[in-house]
Amino acid sequence: MNYRHFKYEGWLYGLAFLLALTLRLIGLGAMSLNDAEASLALQVLKIAQGLKPSLGPHSAYLIFTTPLFFLYGGGTNFLARLIPALTGSALVFAPLLFADRLKPRPSLLLAFFIALDPGLTAISRQVGSPILAITFLVFAFGYLNQRKYQSAGFFAALALLGGPAIWAGLLGLGITWALYRVYLALETRFRLQDQATDEQSPGGNLPQTLDLQSVAREALVPFVITFLVAGSLFFIVPNGLSAALSSIPAYLSGWITPPKIRIGWLFISLLAYQPLGILLSIIALIRGSMNRSRRIIQLGLWFMVAVLLAILLSGREVADLAWALIPLWTLASLQLVRHVDIHPQERNEALGAILLTAFLWIFAWLNFTSLIWLTPGQPDYNLRLWLVVGSFILLGLSLLLVAFGWSVRIAQFGAVWGLGLVLGFLGLAGAIGSAGLHGTSRPELWWPQDIPMQAQILDATVDDLSEWGRGYDNAIPVLIYGVKSPALEWSLREHQPVVVDSLDITAAPELVISNLAGDPGLAASYRGQDFTWQLKTSWEIAGRADWLRWLAYREMTQTGETIILWAREDLFINSAP
Repeated sequence: MNYRHFKYEGWLYGLAFLLALTLRLIGLGAMSLNDAEASLALQVLKIAQGLKPSLGPHSAYLIFTTPLFFLYGGGTNFLARLIPALTGSALVFAPLLFADRLKPRPSLLLAFFIALDPGLTAISRQVGSPILAITFLVFAFGYLNQRKYQSAGFFAALALLGGPAIWAGLLGLGITWALYRVYLALETRFRLQDQATDEQSPGGNLPQTLDLQSVAREALVPFVITFLVAGSLFFIVPNGLSAALSSIPAYLSGWITPPKIRIGWLFISLLAYQPLGILLSIIALIRGSMNRSRRIIQLGLWFMVAVLLAILLSGREVADLAWALIPLWTLASLQLVRHVDIHPQERNEALGAILLTAFLWIFAWLNFTSLIWLTPGQPDYNLRLWLVVGSFILLGLSLLLVAFGWSVRIAQFGAVWGLGLVLGFLGLAGAIGSAGLHGTSRPELWWPQDIPMQAQILDATVDDLSEWGRGYDNAIPVLIYGVKSPALEWSLREHQPVVVDSLDITAAPELVISNLAGDPGLAASYRGQDFTWQLKTSWEIAGRADWLRWLAYREMTQTGETIILWAREDLFINSAP
């Protein structure tokens, strides 16, 4: 290795991991599973019970979560999300494998960016998320970079088991590599190669520096063994291997399914959740383009390709941007590290410029958020608007005075770090919100749609009715009529839920759950209680004012599906004899 580690580097990586783990584990089971999550959790539950259900294309998640359910004797929301949370937390160590290319300090900054990123935090708290494919593939390339081919083969097999997201990642990397080869050819043709800066990646283009025969010879055996053993849970679940291969058609189907979100939501997400990363990356790309930095150009191409693939995917979701976050924060860390070398004699002046810049940005932001509740033309509206404009004018004049009074360097420190602190705070608030710590009443773009609102209350009510009628809380089975929701089945999994297409009132089931329309015959001999079931955020009808209110306060119109729990009269204590 031709790079030097610095003091306390290991402890700082440990701190990054602790931050990531805390942000991903706290309140992990508080939010109910939606239909997509519950469908996978139910498959795991059936495997743990010794059944052989048909499996979805998320083999790694299914296989690794099954032992948790088996040891616990059932499943919980926390256990269902534990494997993605742990895997997403481990991603902070990946920069260590690329420290020879990024250098130690940018690698450490990247670890903290990964730990606190709202998008990576959100998908690490979701069942069957892309985080498994992302983490395993990044580790595979990291060990490939370190010439540890056996470990690379091990993680490559896990990545192949990681679900449909692996193909989006490989496609993006493949297109990036092809575009970079075109750039190198053009650079050579126009005699620009000698002018490239020393910022290019050590070792140049990775495939040219590898002995492919050595890679195949050392990586193939651990790859095959890991794929067969892990993919089948030591051959206990053989259909896990076929489920892994089904990730290919699952990903391809995303190119023909109707769009789930609008393209504009992707750009709003990047600006709302990664404002610091966007700012630093833009500066890095401008600087790298001017200096013809190969490393910056590679990362810039990867970021743009990943965003473009997320846009072009017809069945797109905000989570499809996850692959773009890795190059985005890598660019940001490479740029930020250039602004940490403050000379001792500059510290007081730089600190003053930073605090002044941060104060003016906060002042402008507070006045901007107050505009949301005012009508244009009102005196208060005009006053707030001029305060926002005045803040920017004062900021520009202040930085010019700093540049002329002290130095341009101190003005740059103040501008970058002052704005960086404010944008970093907004990003951290987004990470806390994406973790669900604000509750479901403040919706986030990175959340899956149709989150059950009153699942815990419904389950507790069914428990009470069962205890009143039979003596213990899980005695009475529940009949589900007219509601197609795996999340409902998961919520009531301890009550042997049975889903039916038609309801036979003469059979007199003790507990029935129906949609709002229900069945007229139920009202005669049953008591009903309505529950707000899946919560849907009205993103698609949001206007400019709605988006601004969401950006400032995370408020957006939400609607809920209503279901009714019907209980037979004789289950109640006060029922007539």
